[in-house]
Amino acid sequence: MKGLFTLHLLISGVLCGIIWIIQILHYPLFAHVGEAAFAQYESLHRTWISPLVGPLMVAELLTGLILLTWRPDGINPYLLWIGAALIGVIWFNTFFQAVPLHNKLLDGLNPEAVQSLVRVNWIRTIAWTARLGILGWIVFKLMKE
Repeated sequence: MKGLFTLHLLISGVLCGIIWIIQILHYPLFAHVGEAAFAQYESLHRTWISPLVGPLMVAELLTGLILLTWRPDGINPYLLWIGAALIGVIWFNTFFQAVPLHNKLLDGLNPEAVQSLVRVNWIRTIAWTARLGILGWIVFKLMKE
């Protein structure tokens, strides 16, 4: 089970890194693409990011759910439940806020939609950062034992 926890930690760490790059670099660059190329740029963004983050999000969800049932000794179950709740927040935000905004952007540059996307993406950024903090705390506690 510690191997499963390690895999879960690794996946969450990668997703946290990706979301920070998206939040700080990639989404703000949307404003600099220009109207003529924006629809194609958005389409390419979705085409390239989805195969990267989609499987990782599914793997994080599955490993997180498995850890709720079969957790390694010494791991506080409440921390895992908080982490699972944060996965729920991330999925809700992704599919009910970010994806609809990306759908609007497929039609072309929409500055309000870009601003909304940057704003709602902070929810995912904070949630993944909190998840990684919780998982880091678990590792810290396990190392002390």
